Amino acid sequence: MAKITRVELQMIELVPKVKRVDAIQTFVSQETPFVTIYDSDGAIGTGYSYTIGTGGPSVMALLEHTLAPALIGQDADRIEGIWRYLLFKTHATAVGAITSLALAAIDTALWDLKCKKAGLPLWKAAGGSREHIPLYTTEGGWLHLETQALVSDALEMQERGFRGSKIKIGCEHISQDAKRLEAVRAAVGDSYEIMTDGNQGFTLSEAIRRARLLEEYGIGWFEEPMPADDVTAHVELSRRTSVPIAVGESMYSMSQFKDYLQHGAASIVQVDVARIGGITPWLKVAHLSEAFNVMVCPHFLMELHLSLVCAVPNAKWLEYIPQLDSVTNAPMQITDGVAIPSQEPGLGIDWDKDAIAAKSLMFATIDGET
Repeated sequence: MAKITRVELQMIELVPKVKRVDAIQTFVSQETPFVTIYDSDGAIGTGYSYTIGTGGPSVMALLEHTLAPALIGQDADRIEGIWRYLLFKTHATAVGAITSLALAAIDTALWDLKCKKAGLPLWKAAGGSREHIPLYTTEGGWLHLETQALVSDALEMQERGFRGSKIKIGCEHISQDAKRLEAVRAAVGDSYEIMTDGNQGFTLSEAIRRARLLEEYGIGWFEEPMPADDVTAHVELSRRTSVPIAVGESMYSMSQFKDYLQHGAASIVQVDVARIGGITPWLKVAHLSEAFNVMVCPHFLMELHLSLVCAVPNAKWLEYIPQLDSVTNAPMQITDGVAIPSQEPGLGIDWDKDAIAAKSLMFATIDGET
């Protein structure tokens, strides 16, 4: 039985390659907490999570003062047990983003360690359902972009073999959203998928109104149309439109997903591995969705989600938003718009440790007996 002997913590900031604006916010920077776990067999696992510009130091404080010390002496193979133990150790601050993001950094590190010791890539260790997944892009669909920029990006990605593009909606007037979607649809044709994202910016009445517009253009899904904690409104919207409703990036517990699925309030689940608290709960949400015959299309973190969508049978898409190029030795493998997971043991991310160290803003080490 290998015991955890040391935990290293650090945080870096990654600046987005392009300006990212949606209906309610701007993605300022990616604060990225890293957790590296060492066990008594000499195995090492590295995990991470993220913010979009605020809260990173709070995640680091929770890790340093509460969660990481509780790992020392634990059996590193008991991932489920550790996750539950840490969840209840922070019960007074769960469910919530800070706790989930901290748990995710630890949980992904434990899965990385376990997969490396087993000599298996994560996508196989977690299920091994498929060997590749089609991509859709979000990077060229931000709300501040002019219509011609949306069209140019969609055509470029279509030429590269991508199967779809996501366009942010939430312009001041519905006619502005209409012109943008009409132009993109006319350019890419009917066989190219167009998704839309409201980023929780609409009231129920306005979401119903915009959904009627989306039906005209054969939109693949209407993502986060309203505040994520309003299940009842999503039930009503789902009854009023044929456009699939996608939710999940702003949900932090399995129970929240259960409520949406039980009430028929979501057609697509976009569970985010960092915001749900790690790989352990992510897989549970994916399998719960499968039981409801609902597909999983996770939010962001494409380098980590690649392994997870290839692990389960009910995933259809991977969202393309590159963010780790400056701290990895090799990019995610993409061929003709299809992502292929790594065969290397672990998470499948080839970290550039020197680049990470050079960007480090916070660092802490928690040691125990060997």
